[in-house]
Amino acid sequence: MESEIIRPGHLTAHQTARVLGISLGGVRKLVQRGQLQRSGGTERQPWYAVDEVTALAAKRAALAAA
Repeated sequence: MESEIIRPGHLTAHQTARVLGISLGGVRKLVQRGQLQRSGGTERQPWYAVDEVTALAAKRAALAAA
């Protein structure tokens, strides 16, 4: 279940997973590896900055295209 109240400029974990084309477990792994940082929310419902997620998505797409 996604949070109904989220600050502008942030994505939920579910939205982040969709943008990156990965699972929620994949999002957690990116956080553990230091490639993505939480920018708010709670421990159970973290938020991620849109700018950081889109930059990571572009980087992943560039690596896949290479």
